This record gives sequence, C-alpha cells and structure tokens, in this order.
Amino acid sequence: MSLTYCGKLYRALNPVFAREPMSGRGAELYGGRFNPKGVPALYASTSVHTALREANQVGDLQPTTLVCYRARIEMVFDAADMTAVAAAGLDEASLADPAWRDQMRTTGEASTQRFARELIAQGYNGLRVRSFAKGSGPSDINLVLWRWGNSASSRLELIDDEDRLG
Repeated sequence: MSLTYCGKLYRALNPVFAREPMSGRGAELYGGRFNPKGVPALYASTSVHTALREANQVGDLQPTTLVCYRARIEMVFDAADMTAVAAAGLDEASLADPAWRDQMRTTGEASTQRFARELIAQGYNGLRVRSFAKGSGPSDINLVLWRWGNSASSRLELIDDEDRLG
C-alpha cells in the first residue's frame, strides 16, 4: 500500500554526521535494518522521542544532534498494511527481528534489507514502519527514505533557518 507523508520528521544524528544531515552516508557505509550497504538512506521519525530512542539503542545516551525536516514524500510503502508485508514474504516479527545485523554478516543481506531493495526497485521513495527501538510502542513511527531532495515526489527540507549547521 502506498501513501504520501506530509509533515515534520526528526533525526537524532551522531555528531560525526551532523554537518551532513541530508546525506544518508552513515546508513550507506554500514547498512541499516531497511537498507543494504551501499544504499544511502535517511532514518527519520515522526516524533522527537522516537528519534532519540532510535539513535541511542545501546547503553547510555551518547552525544546527539537533533534535526527537523519539512517533508512531502509520495510513494511511501506502509508497513502497517500487514497483508502487503505478507505478500513480500515478511511478517511483523521479521520486520522487528533484532538479529538483522547477524543475517547481514552471515548471508550478506538481511531479509529486511532484501525487502527494502525490492521496494526501491518498485519505485518507492520510502517506508513507513513502526519503531522497534527499546521502549517504543505501536504509535512510535519511522520513515526510512531512499529518495529525498527537492523533487516534487520526494521533497525533504532541513529546517535550519539560522544556519546553525553551516
């Protein structure tokens, strides 16, 4: 199921990547739950609290830079549609599987990364999926973006009116 997301999005970034909040470089270098290595992605959340949980999933809170975007993203796959997720060969447990990194190391690609690669090939700009970070619940929502920028179908604008990030 495809939807259009319009609204604000939040990211809690490692300060190493804070000067490039539009790059998706960290996810591209290391791979993420919903992007294989080599594929840039922006992992954003619909709330500040969810963004902070996502960025600090291991141990104590680490230094973090919080950014906000204005977004209008068309062609977003809605993972809340479990019929559509099942048609792709997954279920909620496989979306939430904490062993995705182990899968990536042993087989080269986690099942959720394969799912993302197939969605990208079908023309999706992103994925709306609940957060699986510790302490999150069904109302904690993420948008994983594979295409973003200035185009009408995947517009993402960093809110930095005072040019604080240079």
